[in-house]
Amino acid sequence: MTRSLRLKKNADRRIKAGHLWLYSNEIDIAETPLKGFQAGEQAIIEEANGRAIGLAYVNPNSLICARVVSRDPSMRLDRSLLVHRLKQALALRQRLFAEPFYRLVHGEADLLPGLVIDRFDDVVVVQLNTFGMEAVKDELLDALDKVIAPSCVVLRNDTSGRRQEGLEQQIEVVKGTLPEQVLLRENGVTFAAAVLDGQKTGWFYDHRVNRAWLNQHVAGKRVLDLFSYIGGWGVQAAAHGASEVLCVDASEPALERVAENAALNGVHEQVAIGQGDAFEVLSALRAEGEKFDVVVLDPPAFIKKRKDIPNGERAYGKLNREAMRLLGRDGLLLSASCSMHLAPERLTDVVRGAVRHQDRQGQIIYQGHQGPDHPVHPAIPETSYLKALGVRVFRD
Repeated sequence: MTRSLRLKKNADRRIKAGHLWLYSNEIDIAETPLKGFQAGEQAIIEEANGRAIGLAYVNPNSLICARVVSRDPSMRLDRSLLVHRLKQALALRQRLFAEPFYRLVHGEADLLPGLVIDRFDDVVVVQLNTFGMEAVKDELLDALDKVIAPSCVVLRNDTSGRRQEGLEQQIEVVKGTLPEQVLLRENGVTFAAAVLDGQKTGWFYDHRVNRAWLNQHVAGKRVLDLFSYIGGWGVQAAAHGASEVLCVDASEPALERVAENAALNGVHEQVAIGQGDAFEVLSALRAEGEKFDVVVLDPPAFIKKRKDIPNGERAYGKLNREAMRLLGRDGLLLSASCSMHLAPERLTDVVRGAVRHQDRQGQIIYQGHQGPDHPVHPAIPETSYLKALGVRVFRD
């Protein structure tokens, strides 16, 4: 029998507005003690008056103590519901993309909180970020088989979300044999993803649309790609006609992948690599008098929690200022942030401050966000996180 989790009076407003998260301070623990639940257990959510309003899974040890998986309290998160949700998610991606290279499930935005699935044709990489999703792992793998029948499934269960939930960290191939190269195509360019040893799932599909925009403006240009990872921006720039590209990252394995991906696309002669801390490399390049037509800034999240906002904004400011010093008289800056806690208008403020610090002029000519395979749930602001600005930086 599925037990109930009762909300305090007026604690149902966000849920009724469409949000999927419940916080521990919203639960009437006198009526339904959180400590009585097992992590991952499913529960019927009740208003203060006892009316059932949905089904959620519970983690009594987390600030987000429950995540809603259905508005129908008679449902269960089982193979049947997972098949249905996966089919809904797949239908959207098939409408959007001609090839099977995309984020198949974007957590809460696809009504599967705690679950991320990236697809590389017949290989899928799955992240189970919560106890609730871990509890239905076998049902999920069965549902995946029914909906897309991948030849290989990788579990990348090494996420910060799992650490916060108190789950074990592990990476394993749970179905099939992983090919020597897991290939994807994005904007007409081929890449080998680092699905076992790379960041996140091994690739960042979220910038696809922003890269497509930049690709239109790099022909014949000298490009600096900072925080390059495995070359998503830089190798695409070279493949779209950039005369020279310098990819910079702190990770030696990532830069080895840059070289591999440049070779895959026949642009290895245009792509150089540089290892080191981005700020130190910027300083060294400036000392050497280097100039670039285009600079791409796609750093990791400098702001992971609200308390990080002041320091994070200072870091974004310094990064943008130092990058602009390397632009020629009429250059293009692509400035991105994946920090959910950095509001879009604050990234604009960062860019404005950097432009004025250099006594230059700036024109924002492009404003981008995450691609449509990373949909935004209109009631869950946390599902909107990515920002990208294309800025013309010139001297008056």
